Amino acid sequence: MLLKRSCSIAIVALVCLSVTACGMSHRGRNTAIGAGVGAVGGAVLTGGSTFGTLGGAAIGGLIGHEVSR
Repeated sequence: MLLKRSCSIAIVALVCLSVTACGMSHRGRNTAIGAGVGAVGGAVLTGGSTFGTLGGAAIGGLIGHEVSR
């Protein structure tokens, strides 16, 4: 149940990010996408814990930012 809810929230967040990313710079868009993917990955790997989700978002955002250099 928790995994289904987490996935639903992640899908809604990714859709919102994709819509708002139209006016962003390339680096900002990659950072946001990395944070979204990292949050989903962190939530899945840690069973939906808040710490895992936030940690995944932070790491994903950093990776997305660095990849766009």
